[in-house]
Amino acid sequence: MSAITIDKVWKEYGDQIVLEDISIEIEDRAFVALVGPSGCGKTTFLRMLLGQEQATRGTILLDGTPLPPEPGPDRGVVFQRYSVFPHLTVLGNVLIGKEMTAARYSGRLFGAARKAAIEEAKALIAEVGLSHALDKYPAQLSGGMQQRLALAQALIMKPKVLLLDEPFGALDPGIRAEIHTLMKRLWHENPMTVVMVTHDMREAFTLATRVVAFERLRDRPEEKLRYGATISRDIPIWPPRRAGEPSLIRPDRDGPVQKGQ
Repeated sequence: MSAITIDKVWKEYGDQIVLEDISIEIEDRAFVALVGPSGCGKTTFLRMLLGQEQATRGTILLDGTPLPPEPGPDRGVVFQRYSVFPHLTVLGNVLIGKEMTAARYSGRLFGAARKAAIEEAKALIAEVGLSHALDKYPAQLSGGMQQRLALAQALIMKPKVLLLDEPFGALDPGIRAEIHTLMKRLWHENPMTVVMVTHDMREAFTLATRVVAFERLRDRPEEKLRYGATISRDIPIWPPRRAGEPSLIRPDRDGPVQKGQ
């Protein structure tokens, strides 16, 4: 299960209020898109879900349990700028999470454990269409291929929650459409809840089950420090989309995933 409860959450930096009185229930396996003007706290909210930032007031629960105060394997993240290690190959980038978790001190697996981890990593790399690039380094990959790699790197840890911070914003429209198709399939096939920050309204309504708008309702210069952003709209997509339903991916409209991009 991967339900998230945010109850009366505020985020302040000194005298500046960034977010005020945020309350929302995100159901298990939802795909929520966060939209709103730049500077309204969407990324700050995502960082609180990741554990990089702490709420000033209020509570955040994951499956009814307080969210740990630091990032962990139960929450994966993909950023807009490719969050992969430039000195590791495609296989090394996907494998490193398993190695660091299972062998915290040496950072390396051995024997049967390493063989099993490599097979799991290769299977996930194939799922995102990068089997042909196992031994390549990120600098040798296109932008779309690097984002495929970042998704595989996050998913190898089987997170309950996948956090996406404008992950497709730097891609050109053609490649972005292909990555959207891949993202739908990964959400469909993996038991996780997705929360995505985006400035692209079309992207939000294409991928999400709900579109949640953050807005600073009082935005005059003298009010910006005293009042933060809050949720102004919560729009469910109709007809409803649910993870695990084959109809989510429509080959006639979405097209095949191109493995070379």
